[in-house]
Amino acid sequence: MMKKGLSYITSLLILFVGLTVNAQTKPAVDKSKRPSPPAKTSETLANGTMVSIDYSQPSLKGRIIGQNIANNGKLWRAGANEATVFEIDKDVKINGKTLAAGKYSLFAIPGEKEWTIIFNKTWEQWGEYNYKEADDALRIVAKINQAKEATEKLTYKIEKSGEVDLLWGTTKVGFKVK
Repeated sequence: MMKKGLSYITSLLILFVGLTVNAQTKPAVDKSKRPSPPAKTSETLANGTMVSIDYSQPSLKGRIIGQNIANNGKLWRAGANEATVFEIDKDVKINGKTLAAGKYSLFAIPGEKEWTIIFNKTWEQWGEYNYKEADDALRIVAKINQAKEATEKLTYKIEKSGEVDLLWGTTKVGFKVK
């Protein structure tokens, strides 16, 4: 009876060690193979502030912004997959409102004439599923402009001047970081 018990425990231990080793050697997921691949843009502004945006690039694929993707009046992760991450290494003003240095998830509430851009303290989250308004560090309103040319995949641009633009389709939504 004792031998059976030891044999059983030994088998479980071997199985556990095998699973642990297998889990540690499992290759990382290649995010570049996703339908909405990862992208990152960063810039050191003229005032020395480093700004970066880490996001995934959904494609329009014939969809209309505000209607069947990034729906008007509804919270959107401002990208695809994991929440978009906005990072600054110094305290800044965004459209005149203060935001402390750090990492934030970037969300938006699209509208017909303007978008609400949200900087949320919980930067490491999947999509907007666990979003909590109580964790918002800053909300600003950004006007919609017509882009010079259409962009199939969502793209963020950061200029040395501090202009940050979200470009998608013919939509251009921007804000100023100082």
